[in-house]
Amino acid sequence: MAELIEPIERLADMFRRLDGVGRKSAVRYAFCVLNFTETEAAEFAEAILAVKNDLTLCKCCQNISSDSICPVCSSSSRNRATVCVVEDPRAVIAIEGTGHYNGLYHVLHGAISPMKGVSPEDLKIKELLSRLGDGEVSEVILATNPTVEGEATAMYLSKLISPLGVKVSRIANGVPIGGDLEYADNVTLRRAIEGRYTL
Repeated sequence: MAELIEPIERLADMFRRLDGVGRKSAVRYAFCVLNFTETEAAEFAEAILAVKNDLTLCKCCQNISSDSICPVCSSSSRNRATVCVVEDPRAVIAIEGTGHYNGLYHVLHGAISPMKGVSPEDLKIKELLSRLGDGEVSEVILATNPTVEGEATAMYLSKLISPLGVKVSRIANGVPIGGDLEYADNVTLRRAIEGRYTL
């Protein structure tokens, strides 16, 4: 690929820092920005700065919020006896999108991963445990990702929470809608069978 002019190269390098963005996509994004009007470019830059400067973590659930308490935690219509534990804020958005969960959340901001240097102390586990001390929460749903790190984190949390007298459950994993059984791996099929329910 031909060498890019320095400002384009620098902007493309910034886009490459985003998850899942390779060189070609980064260069394409940089040229899109080049075609912005000055007003659009300023709005784009302001939106990036606002994400960094105007957001904080909710004091209760550690989700990102524009206030000290997020809308979910401050809602009087939520079931306060159930807390769904997730790895990152994107999982909260995904679960909320189903419209089938009305409890509270707790965001860990990662998963235990010795290979990546992430220990339990690096996660928002202490904050989770402090929420369970008043007896209001009767169930914790562990909705960490179905990865080695997510499973290890779920097992670690289960061992910490179970002695507190709080029910600990794990989200079911299995074959996705529209998937073919012949292409599913053994672990996915095993979990699909173990997580079966009565019709």
